[in-house]
Amino acid sequence: MRLIRGLHNLVNAQSALSRGSVVTIGNFDGVHIGHQRVLDELKQRAAQVNLPSVVMIFEPFPVEFFSPEVAPVRLMNLREKLHAFERAGVDFVFCVAFNAEFAKLSAAQFVSQVLHQGLKAQYLVVGDDFRFGHQRQGDFAFLNTQGQALGFEVSAMPTFIVESERVSSTRIREVLQIPDLAQANQLLGHDFRFEGRVIHGQKLGRKIGFPTLNLNPKRLQMPVSGVFAVKVAGLSEQPWPGVANIGVRPTVQGKRPSIEVHLFDWSTSVYGAHVEVRLEAFIRPEMKFNGLSELQTQIAKDAAQARQLLNLKPV
Repeated sequence: MRLIRGLHNLVNAQSALSRGSVVTIGNFDGVHIGHQRVLDELKQRAAQVNLPSVVMIFEPFPVEFFSPEVAPVRLMNLREKLHAFERAGVDFVFCVAFNAEFAKLSAAQFVSQVLHQGLKAQYLVVGDDFRFGHQRQGDFAFLNTQGQALGFEVSAMPTFIVESERVSSTRIREVLQIPDLAQANQLLGHDFRFEGRVIHGQKLGRKIGFPTLNLNPKRLQMPVSGVFAVKVAGLSEQPWPGVANIGVRPTVQGKRPSIEVHLFDWSTSVYGAHVEVRLEAFIRPEMKFNGLSELQTQIAKDAAQARQLLNLKPV
């Protein structure tokens, strides 16, 4: 998979896109099962016409640009999303900087300059509610009209329904707030997970007998918080069991979101490793304790419960 970062870098991909491309557009936050249907259609069509598949995304999301104070928490950071696209078998990801200049493009300019001239789109796969261009002027009907004039086809993917409700990133955020991991995983098509590089922390875990892997989740907000039984991929042949605190660590005056994972029966230093933390079961909300001794007692209880939830032998 190749990443094209910014409109100005489209020129560097012109040789690969010279015969045209098959394109889909959206935020794809979470890359859930509805998104996966769109990606499947994208790849199938690209294979049929022997053209590269392109996913076009925006950084920041349009709502984050226009109304940051009400923008929803992200299910994935950019790196996690790119990994999901790579796993899905996409050829190109075209990441556009959503700024004031881009926001001014009319729907017609967007189609002509970006889709037709830039990506040389021969086929578009979009959601049936897709809107684009200045003040969201463009819609599926407009794309169809433009396609007839410029020589590309458009396919609208219908809303994907599970248990009589639309599958959406918003719905997944809502169930994660409960948190209902089983339903979130059903809608995502996989375990909810975070990725990150193991960094140096305050090393307080060592002092209380529970050393932790510290990850910077690269977010200002977290879609879920609390203590969870987890499995960590990327350190051994099989995901390794542990217990994790996800949040801001109020007991030690934490301010920024963090992920701290205590791995069971693990002693090897893994600073710098890139890992994936998969949430297996919810244990409790994040809490503030009166000092490290009280925190230590609770972590011991959490670890014992996590072992039980993960079907491990108690210590």
